[in-house]
Amino acid sequence: MIRPQLTTDGTAVRLPLAEHVDPLLDDLALAYAEDPDAVGRLLAAHAASVVRLDFAVCSEDATDYGRAMRAAEADGTREALLDELPPQVDPTYDPDDAITLAGRITRAAAHIRHRTAPEGTTRP
Repeated sequence: MIRPQLTTDGTAVRLPLAEHVDPLLDDLALAYAEDPDAVGRLLAAHAASVVRLDFAVCSEDATDYGRAMRAAEADGTREALLDELPPQVDPTYDPDDAITLAGRITRAAAHIRHRTAPEGTTRP
């Protein structure tokens, strides 16, 4: 289960996801070792798509259509890369675990709100 934490400065709730990202990176490395040419080309194509999307998002001259096309292109190259990896399973929680996680996030957020509320004010 994901264990919510307060950030070091105490102003936000952090959900540590490294344990979910690490296996994905491992699978990518294994796919690359298996077929470096194909995976290398996919990585290069995705990098180019991401750069074009970043430029379109930041450009004042880009149109909404252009941004949408760049986003779709990046989604496509990302999907092509993910197709080379074993299926990734999103974490799922049974009802009790989901309620526990929600409670932990709520308690952490309430702690922040309580500490940062201006004196003399009440929060709903």
